[in-house]
Amino acid sequence: MSKIKNASISIYEALNNIENGKYVMPAFQRQYVWSMGQIEKLWDSILLDYPLATFLFWHLDSDNTPLDTLFCNFLKEASFSNKKNPDSKNYELSTIKDINITDTAVLDGQQRLTSLYLSLIGSTYIRQKFARKKLDSGIVAKLLIELNKNKQSIDDDEYNSKKYDVKFTEKIGKVSPTQFEIRKILNERFRNKETRNEAIEEAIVCVPPDSKNYAKGIMEKLCCKIYDEKLIQYTEISDMTQDDALEMFVRFNSGGKALSKSEITMSILEVYWPSAKTEFGEISKIYGFNTDFIIRTALLLYGNVIKSVIIKQIAEDLKNNWESFKQSLTNLDCLLEDIGIDKERFKESWNVLLPIIYCIYYNPNYINDKAAIKIYLVRAILFTYFQSGTTSKLQKLKSNIIKCNCRITLEMLDQITELKVTEGKIDDILNSEKESRVAKEALYFLSSNWLNKNFKYELDHLHPSSRFDKSKPDFMTVQDWDLAKSNRNRLANLHLLEGSSNGGKSDMSLLEYYNNKNDEQKAIFREQAFLPQNVSSLLQVRDFNVFYNERRKLLRNKLIELLTLDNTI
Repeated sequence: MSKIKNASISIYEALNNIENGKYVMPAFQRQYVWSMGQIEKLWDSILLDYPLATFLFWHLDSDNTPLDTLFCNFLKEASFSNKKNPDSKNYELSTIKDINITDTAVLDGQQRLTSLYLSLIGSTYIRQKFARKKLDSGIVAKLLIELNKNKQSIDDDEYNSKKYDVKFTEKIGKVSPTQFEIRKILNERFRNKETRNEAIEEAIVCVPPDSKNYAKGIMEKLCCKIYDEKLIQYTEISDMTQDDALEMFVRFNSGGKALSKSEITMSILEVYWPSAKTEFGEISKIYGFNTDFIIRTALLLYGNVIKSVIIKQIAEDLKNNWESFKQSLTNLDCLLEDIGIDKERFKESWNVLLPIIYCIYYNPNYINDKAAIKIYLVRAILFTYFQSGTTSKLQKLKSNIIKCNCRITLEMLDQITELKVTEGKIDDILNSEKESRVAKEALYFLSSNWLNKNFKYELDHLHPSSRFDKSKPDFMTVQDWDLAKSNRNRLANLHLLEGSSNGGKSDMSLLEYYNNKNDEQKAIFREQAFLPQNVSSLLQVRDFNVFYNERRKLLRNKLIELLTLDNTI
């Protein structure tokens, strides 16, 4: 159970913590993205007594921080374009050398803390228009505040404008004597309350008499905001793993466009393997797998899929075995084609393929188990195995596969309660309705031997649903009619029909639709729609309940065979 502590410190204390190496950032943090204008408004907000918002800290210790965990160090210098936008610069990465000194990772607040640090301690540069993006080609810029209220160059009427004249300038030689360089506030004489008033008087000596009180008020407020007030209010969480920290970062990250967990995990992976994104892009083009799927596959193959953080060892294993990894995806494609299942069906449920890849990767004789692998796929989909608790179920499957010498077998599947075939699960499939994915998938798997992958198929009623909104047929009791209406949308009255054919059929009665076919077409239709042998006598809607029960029995046997390679359970 994580421990939570709420506390606050001054800006000066926070910056000292950065300077002394107490604070770092997780490797999944983004680059520094604030412009000089945002830094100027941050200081304006501080002087206007606006809160800085709460910071989120992660307390590091030897129990939750492996020795090889990489962290980002705070920027000590930054360059900005001539338009004062930040140059792209990656954080410096390192491991923690002394956990007794470096014990805090900033999860939320890195942009604000970095901005404060660059303003008061670090170095800022403005890169000229045609200069290369290097710090040594930039001109030093300093953050100034105008103390003469008569010389302020701000627009008080502009919405969200600064109320104080705080701005960066690279024109150091042209600084007005009434402009104060904010970083000078760190002089010991300002920090010490006994010498503070004297230091302030010296700082405003060039300010005209009618602005003295204004200038003195600004200087006193700066000292108070930096040294006296506890403006850095933070929540610190202890006893938290890196995986927990990543989850929390995803939830609470609010700066700019929110990042997904896979995007953040990719940024961690790139720390260890700079070309990872390029390699993943090639995989996506060839196989259609997204970044999240590749990362989760790597976690399953080389680590623990319950964890969502790529650690150094997993990254190195993936990088060093990349060709074998890609070959396993090629083999997966071939296997799915061999067992007659279209990979595209799993675009919304890639997770179901991960255990198969594990077998392919670690078992060179995986092809001998292709029948059991197909049964696993069908059971996992029709029993909605991955509807919840995905990661724990993947880890459970991995453990069972390892026990079976990296094989998927029927015996192994039957040992997992959620994947074992039972009468109840068969009934659930048979009771699935037209709107459910299970109904469509059941008919897809049952029909895979004749479906044309170039056609789009739709789920259609055999006896049209609209007929049950009309009057009760003759020779049918009210009770039987109510039963028929309640079953009209269930699997035993559904079949797959190619899109254009479905449009042509529309609300045509089953009797008319069947009789419009020639003998050869009728035979094909009976086979593909899984119709009872005596269907010709059961095509009228008044015979719906008999038709429904006969077809339900037929589908039940077909499903059992599909799920077990047998006709009994």
